[in-house]
Amino acid sequence: MRNRLEELRKKTGITQEALADRLEVSRQTIGSLESGRYNPSIVLAFKIARFFGVNIEDIFIYEEEN
Repeated sequence: MRNRLEELRKKTGITQEALADRLEVSRQTIGSLESGRYNPSIVLAFKIARFFGVNIEDIFIYEEEN
């Protein structure tokens, strides 16, 4: 699964640390999400989408493997 988290975060001008604080996760979690090493829980995905005022699908892009 790909995501646009880093793009949206930078566009908003918020640091990884500040975003992590707002979402009540670690900065490492934000870094892992942005690098694609970690997929969020559905609850965290909703929190992220609500923070940016977009739909989950606008941030997280699911690509089926062939």
